[in-house]
Amino acid sequence: MSENDKDFDEKAKDFANKTSESAKQSANEFTEGMKDTFGGSDNKKVLAGILAIVFGAFGIHKFILGYNKEGIIMLAVTLILGGITCGFGVGLPMIVGLIEGIIYLTKSDEEFYATYQVGRKPWF
Repeated sequence: MSENDKDFDEKAKDFANKTSESAKQSANEFTEGMKDTFGGSDNKKVLAGILAIVFGAFGIHKFILGYNKEGIIMLAVTLILGGITCGFGVGLPMIVGLIEGIIYLTKSDEEFYATYQVGRKPWF
C-alpha cells in the first residue's frame, strides 16, 4: 500500500468518525428540541416515523429511538454506497427508512412503545 493510499485511508476513517459523532450529536440535540416541543412524551412514534420517511437513508430515526449502532450502520451505508455509486446507492437505505416509517406510523401508540422502545426491536 503506497503512502498516498495510507493517507487517504486515514483521512477517510477520520471523516467517518467525525461525521458519525456529528450525526449523533445533531440527533440528540434534535431529540431534545422535539421533546420540548411535543411536551416531553416518551413515545417517539410520530417523530421517528416522519424522520424515517423524510431522512430515512441517514438513520436519524434510529438515533431518535436510541439505536445508535443501527443508526451508524445506515449512515455509513448511505455515505459509502452513495460515494461509490455517485448517489445511486442511497436508494437502498432510503427504501428501508420509508418502510420503517410507514410501519412506525401504522402501529398503535401502545404497540409502537412496547415493540420499539420497551422491546428494543432495532429493524422492521
